[in-house]
Amino acid sequence: MLQKPTISLVLALIGVNLLYSTVSICSKLASQCELMSIKYLMCIAGSVAILGVYAILWQQILKRTTLSFAYMFKGTSLIFVLILASLIFGEQITLSNIIGAAFIITGITLYSKS
Repeated sequence: MLQKPTISLVLALIGVNLLYSTVSICSKLASQCELMSIKYLMCIAGSVAILGVYAILWQQILKRTTLSFAYMFKGTSLIFVLILASLIFGEQITLSNIIGAAFIITGITLYSKS
């Protein structure tokens, strides 16, 4: 049964996309390891496990809301990757990154208000 978007549903969507963004971090960690080393295999296994959990959670969210509402939150994963890459790998956040993130947040806000 589809439910009207609630704050708990929005938080679930943000949380599931935060989880999804960690796959990019695991992939980057794997790329820094020697091919087929234990650390490399652990990073790949972690990515697969995270994707499995994400798929189950995503399906549960889709049972409760429309695809168009749920999918607009996919952009938040890009923001999470940007933040996590900066925290974990020391990557720079540029003005272009900030402007892009502002567009994503503005789009989500405008769509959810309508």
